[in-house]
Amino acid sequence: MAKAQSRYVCQSCGAVAAKWAGRCEGCGAWNSMTEEVVEKTPGGLSASGRASRKLAFVDLHSESEPQPRLTCGLAEFDRVTGGGLVPGSAVLVAGDPGIGKSTLLLQVAARLTGSGAAPLARCAYISGEESIDQVRLRARRMGLSQAPVQLAAATSVRDILAALDGPEAMQVVIVDSVQTLYIDSLESAPGTVSQVRAATQELIRLAKKRGFSLLLVGHVTKEGQIAGPKVLEHMVDTVLTFEGDRGHHFRILRAAKNRFGPTDEIGVFEMTDAGLEEVANPSALFLAERRGNIAGAAVFAGLEGTRPLLVEIQALVSTSPLATPRRAVVGWDSGRLAMVLAVLEARCGLALAGQEVYLNVAGGLRIGEPAADLAVAAALVSAATGQEVPEETVIFGEIGLSGEIRPVSQVELRLKEAQKLGFTRAWVAPRGSRGAGRPKSGGDGLTIEEISHLQDLVARLEGPKRRALRVQPTAG
Repeated sequence: MAKAQSRYVCQSCGAVAAKWAGRCEGCGAWNSMTEEVVEKTPGGLSASGRASRKLAFVDLHSESEPQPRLTCGLAEFDRVTGGGLVPGSAVLVAGDPGIGKSTLLLQVAARLTGSGAAPLARCAYISGEESIDQVRLRARRMGLSQAPVQLAAATSVRDILAALDGPEAMQVVIVDSVQTLYIDSLESAPGTVSQVRAATQELIRLAKKRGFSLLLVGHVTKEGQIAGPKVLEHMVDTVLTFEGDRGHHFRILRAAKNRFGPTDEIGVFEMTDAGLEEVANPSALFLAERRGNIAGAAVFAGLEGTRPLLVEIQALVSTSPLATPRRAVVGWDSGRLAMVLAVLEARCGLALAGQEVYLNVAGGLRIGEPAADLAVAAALVSAATGQEVPEETVIFGEIGLSGEIRPVSQVELRLKEAQKLGFTRAWVAPRGSRGAGRPKSGGDGLTIEEISHLQDLVARLEGPKRRALRVQPTAG
């Protein structure tokens, strides 16, 4: 007879403790330990009372061909997943509330069932947050009401497993969301660590057994982390994050983990009244509202996965009335901004320690490439000196602590994207030991100017405020 035993589980990280504590020892969260009741089973038996069995090992090599991927016809979604959904895989899609996760997956379901150019596939959409009529209302607004998607509203994992393990096999199953599911054998509430872990495990087990692709919608916490135990991200095959600023109509689908494809690809969508639309040329969209001849703006030629992306970096430098000036950053790493400011002051003689600095990546995109250092420095110097960056110029390069500019990868790909959008000049790191600083032709009217040190960049942006900002630079 199984015995009931109590334990305390942290709802933030999933750490288990034998007794209650006000602060979790695993993640440091306060008041996150919740009591949960588990069944203690006799040794040698599983929770169902079945005895263990021997495993049957097979060779690594197989003569059978792998099943083809399921492509939905949304090129941006297929790009991020690595070319389509793999049969038997589990995909977790997480994002802020109202960012468009349900809208995206409903469009994917409609395309997979044949309303688009993709091949036909049997698809089930199980909602635990909305009723069937509410899902139909959204589908009607998006013009997808005629798509042959099988709808259901359920939160019991037992009922969902019974429906999916029937004779009519599904090829794609979407569950919205995993935080609403519950297993009746657990006494904890839906959304707790034990419920989320157990529900996900049962669904993934059935997906591997039946061979259907499982798409799970996940919530995020106020800190932006995926809600539930960290083991949830380890259990699934792919983790996709749906990002975006509510003040902008751009949405970014980013792969944080992918066992069947690259982990640095992004898909760009535009939110409209009829749902999400693909953006074939994100660079043109992010630069659509850019205005030239403005101090404090520079265009960065970045790279997201295999896709080049041009974005505008904006900076503002102003006098601070406070003893500790503010440093506000949107879309970039605040620690890296502090490093660039320190190098500008120590190696280039710009007095920015007493100035307030605001940095923004236009369009709501978040970039993490070190190649953005040079573009950020150009925007900061331009804002501090009042001198505009030359129009139709793209900038990229990594800055070292001594002020040297280091080369980055995929230079030709970045330059090709700049040429396509009509840029005529590029400030880049030197790619060779000779000829640094001398302009070179990149073809198609693009002039490449190599910058070997940050002082060369400051010299190009001399302005009326330069003398007032001058300090004695450190040798180096």
